[in-house]
Amino acid sequence: MRVGIPRGLLYHYYYPFWKTFFEELKVEIVVSSPTTKEIVNKGIEFSVPEICVPMKVYTGHVEQIIKEVDYVFIPRMVSISEKEYFCPKFMGLPDMIKYTVPGALNKILSPKIQSDSDSIANPKFYGELKSRLGISSWDLHRALKKADKAWKSFRGLSRKGYVLSDALDIFEGKKAPSKEPNFKDGEVTIGILGYVYDIYDPFISMDITDKLKELNVNILTFEMLEDREIQDSIKFMRKKLFWTFSNKLLGAGYHFYQNPKVDGIIQVTAFNCGPDSMIGKMMELESNHFEKPFMTVRIDEHTGESHLQTRVEAFVDMIRRKKMAGGVSHESNLSPYGFNTGI
Repeated sequence: MRVGIPRGLLYHYYYPFWKTFFEELKVEIVVSSPTTKEIVNKGIEFSVPEICVPMKVYTGHVEQIIKEVDYVFIPRMVSISEKEYFCPKFMGLPDMIKYTVPGALNKILSPKIQSDSDSIANPKFYGELKSRLGISSWDLHRALKKADKAWKSFRGLSRKGYVLSDALDIFEGKKAPSKEPNFKDGEVTIGILGYVYDIYDPFISMDITDKLKELNVNILTFEMLEDREIQDSIKFMRKKLFWTFSNKLLGAGYHFYQNPKVDGIIQVTAFNCGPDSMIGKMMELESNHFEKPFMTVRIDEHTGESHLQTRVEAFVDMIRRKKMAGGVSHESNLSPYGFNTGI
């Protein structure tokens, strides 16, 4: 049996879990190829115009592999945090794919993931797979236990300071780990604020992490932080956002502003993402308060690489000149909205 895994959306966060899970069940995995213009165009062809670029890209990845496999694995991601949820497009993704991509109607495996933490190894989420894959409850429990262990090891690499693309290479044995991946040699440290599917798809983000490395920049992202650090950074808010990953980004943004090692923030966001537009405006206002530079890179299917390269280089150069001139960040305990930030 062959199961396809599209190289988009939460692939960059949960692929080690899914890979280990299916391999333990002796199921052959087919992963779609890295994003290309052709995949993007296919995604646009089979998507409604109003959805964001990552969803269009994901649709293109499904179309690429649908004919090569028995099933495509598209979990219905509802929640991975108590009283917080995924974007409605994630919840409806299996249905959108079924009725837009030719040949997908009877080929989608879509277990419903509704967890109270990032761990998605609860066997109750995967009951439907037993009959469709012909596996026993014992096989399911064993595979999930192995998958959870592999995923936690992968997440440990992130928290040591590896960007997810490097952590994936280490997980697959393509790269050896180094001792000090974070805050090591770079002249400038930048917090990148963005969903994993915006930052780590090299076609969507135009390899922004590699471009920053080439500029001798240390990189900090939300997945490198402990959950406690993220939550502590937004505990001043009277009400958190409804969306889990948006809260992660917002908490990471405040952490970056409060962290004296971080010199500036770049937000990578996709056009048509509603939650991101709000997060970006909040971070823009806080930039003046914390006296740290903030820049938004907004991406759609037409964004040009030269445009991003020029903006990123100018942003880094501005920070480097500021540091050479002795610029100092002055932080206080209040946000411009009057809430105590808990510094």
